[in-house]
Amino acid sequence: MAGITLEDAQARLPELIAGLGDSGDVVIESGGRAVAKLSAAEAPPAPKRKRKLGTMRGSVLYVAPDFDALPEGFEGHAE
Repeated sequence: MAGITLEDAQARLPELIAGLGDSGDVVIESGGRAVAKLSAAEAPPAPKRKRKLGTMRGSVLYVAPDFDALPEGFEGHAE
């Protein structure tokens, strides 16, 4: 973390912002003590694509003949 006085930060703010990615955070000091920290913002998450219905149509090529059959041993549990 680099330290800079408040007066220098005011004079060089665009330069400090442009260099945030390279040098990390910048601590702004006034009267010999840290008063603020300038850091790069995180990138926003990528927008989620909207799902389109029907895109998997035709992808199931085989269905077993006993697909709907009750598994052996579960006869008493079916409604």
